[in-house]
Amino acid sequence: MSEVPLIPSPSQRRLGVVGLGYVGLPLALHFSGKGVAVHGFDLDEAKIEKIRQGKSYIGHISDAAVQERVASGKLTVGSDFAAARELTDIVICVPTPLSRNREPDLRFVLGTGQSLAPHLRPGMLVVLESTTYPGTTEGELRDILEKGSGLRAGADFHLAFSPEREDPGNAGFHIQSIPKVVGGLTADCLERAASLYELGMERVVRVSSCRVAEATKLTENVFRAVNIAMVNELKVVYAAMGIDIWEVIEAAKTKPFGFMPFYPGMGPGGHCIPIDPFYLTWKAREYGQRTRFIELAGEVNVAMPDYVVSRIVEALNDHGRAARGARVLILGLAYKPEVDDDRESPSYVVMEKLEAMGAEVHYHDPFIPVIRPSREHSRYAGRRCANLDDHYDAVLIATAHAAYRSLDWSRFGVPLIDTRNLVPRSHPKLYRA
Repeated sequence: MSEVPLIPSPSQRRLGVVGLGYVGLPLALHFSGKGVAVHGFDLDEAKIEKIRQGKSYIGHISDAAVQERVASGKLTVGSDFAAARELTDIVICVPTPLSRNREPDLRFVLGTGQSLAPHLRPGMLVVLESTTYPGTTEGELRDILEKGSGLRAGADFHLAFSPEREDPGNAGFHIQSIPKVVGGLTADCLERAASLYELGMERVVRVSSCRVAEATKLTENVFRAVNIAMVNELKVVYAAMGIDIWEVIEAAKTKPFGFMPFYPGMGPGGHCIPIDPFYLTWKAREYGQRTRFIELAGEVNVAMPDYVVSRIVEALNDHGRAARGARVLILGLAYKPEVDDDRESPSYVVMEKLEAMGAEVHYHDPFIPVIRPSREHSRYAGRRCANLDDHYDAVLIATAHAAYRSLDWSRFGVPLIDTRNLVPRSHPKLYRA
């Protein structure tokens, strides 16, 4: 069956990472730093060229980290999938977005499978890390790999799923210290995949199947989505009662059991929480099941930008300004602090809604000097970060970057609409949102 042993030695191992984005690039750097020969694949030639030049295109990854791996010879990159023939293991880290109809869009996963299939060899391992619904690995991906290669998964090559658990910008966690869940198509597939991750991870958690591993990731993100929605709803309810949700949370989290703090905002962003739960919602319908909590959480979170806009309009009205013609500054485009990741950021939704009302909207974000092209908000590509001053009619605090935490808010004489609890309660023009 196999040209290599079930568990290759570290010196035999050559790892391929497909998709060099926020998940794939850190993974490639990590394993190459552990002495594993890594070849990264990406169809974006600009990314390939930057890596070859020893440059990073992700804010929390330094140029030095890329330079070191490339200079060592342990990290090579390219866009030609023919290089997969020389590999022993391949990890797929490509996007899994939603379609315009809010249905799973697997074109990147399946396209990768089609590109890899002609180059598979007996004994190779293929691991999917992209978040998806249960059954994708052993179903759609397996079918494409088998048809394109003439090999059988579980007999001629190994197939597994291991959900990514990246948390960009969180210095408290590192790839190596985050437990790695792995599920395989067969027992041998599981052991082969686990042996790969054990080269770079402190703890590998084996589960009984690819489907369980896929469901694990969805469960983690559904948990977060539902709890974020709950606290966002409470924010609106308590505001109507004149109660500060942030003060409530600080008091509630003093309970040493039975409570876990979640914090309100403008709605979740990034590539996980706004998207992943709907993969399960879509798949559940195939089994005649409804996912009422997930759908309700989605409705609540999607409505948050409207609530924020209403608070901005209220603040402007209180100070004699209409939304039309008002100059509004949004502090933060990134969906979370200390990163340059603006995917699915609710700041864009607020920006679009305000501009539809006739407002003039600017943004400031120390991590995003220029808005990059994207699938979701291409119209804003090229717009530049504005100066941080008070020459506006209102300022919206959208992201809790450290740079904003240290601001002297007293210098702003205009309404401050705060979604992140950064402005002191004593500020005379503070509006919670």
